[in-house]
Amino acid sequence: MKYTELSINTPDSETSEIFIALLSDYPFESFSEEDGILKAYIKTCDLPSCKDEVIGIVKTHGCEYRFSEMEDKNWNEVWESNFEPIEVEGRCLIRAPFHPGNDSFKYQIEIMPKMSFGTGHHATTYLMLSEIMDNDFKGLNGLDMGSGTGVLAILAVKTGALHMDAIDIDEWAYENSSENISANGVEGQVTPYIGDASLLKDKTYDFILANINRNILLADMDSYVKSLTEGGTLIVSGILEADIPAITEKAESLGLQKQFQKLRNGWAAVRFVK
Repeated sequence: MKYTELSINTPDSETSEIFIALLSDYPFESFSEEDGILKAYIKTCDLPSCKDEVIGIVKTHGCEYRFSEMEDKNWNEVWESNFEPIEVEGRCLIRAPFHPGNDSFKYQIEIMPKMSFGTGHHATTYLMLSEIMDNDFKGLNGLDMGSGTGVLAILAVKTGALHMDAIDIDEWAYENSSENISANGVEGQVTPYIGDASLLKDKTYDFILANINRNILLADMDSYVKSLTEGGTLIVSGILEADIPAITEKAESLGLQKQFQKLRNGWAAVRFVK
């Protein structure tokens, strides 16, 4: 599979985070930052459908950029070689199969680091993992919307949730989450699906985790609320701190009440109750 690298000269890490948030609306599969350059990777075949819009976003911020087609290689091996374990507040360890375990952590999750989103490295995943551990979901049924690797659903079950549905529109994410569900011994408790919010029709959940992006959250929040039981919890992330007012306004218009928010490196997670 051939990939194209988009390199953007960014003035600071905050600008890089803004670009990551904006480019996540397109089929970019991974990001890295080094020496003031943000690198975003997309399948070469997916680039033509969004290239003009992406260029417009970069030009709006006045940054220099360059597209480079990468040599064909085993990108999973590259991804794995750069993967480091993640510690979340001293309570949860996210590690790959080739990393040693550590029994000092209350929760350990094994994630095969392929190119689906959700290893804990990004601030939004970290925030969501923290929120799961801070809430009591014991005996409840939940949904992980935009599940990526399935890490949120897996942790929710490990903390006591009865069952989790894990939905992602990407087939690669579905396959990776299926592997991770098996590796963590939670088959039967976490069920992966390929699809979008249309799958929520006639489904009911006690809590919903949605780590996606601002536009999708705003577009699909009505579906989330309809699937949420009275008194149920909706926790959202994938948004910047500046997005909180718009997300809160939408949630409150649908009858949700804001309970709490967390911030990390300019990113946010917000908890609502129905």
